[in-house]
Amino acid sequence: MIGPGALYFRKERDSIMLFVRLTPKSAKDAIDGVEATGDGRAYMKARVRAVPEDGKANAALEKLLAKWLGLAPRNVSVASGTTSRLKQVRISGDPEALALKLAALVSPEN
Repeated sequence: MIGPGALYFRKERDSIMLFVRLTPKSAKDAIDGVEATGDGRAYMKARVRAVPEDGKANAALEKLLAKWLGLAPRNVSVASGTTSRLKQVRISGDPEALALKLAALVSPEN
C-alpha cells in the first residue's frame, strides 16, 4: 500500500478523476486502499459482488464510491475503462474538498 499523497486521482475543473482497479465477483463490496502498479502508477483498489456483465460491476462501483464518499450516486460515473479492471471514475464536485475527503478516507488511521 502507498501513502495518501500518491496520485491516484487527478483534479479537474469541477470534478476529480479517480483511478480505480476493480475486482468484480468478490465476497463483499469494499474499498481496499491505494496501491501502485509496477510502472509506478497509483490506483484505488475496490471490490464489488456484482458480475462484470451488462455494466453491473460498473454500476456497483459507482454506488459503492458514492456511499463511501457520502455523495449522491449521480455525482459518480465511470468515465473510461468500462470493460477493463483499470477504470477512471469521474466524481463531480469541488475538487479541493473531494481531494481532502479522499486523503482522509485512505489515511492509515481509517
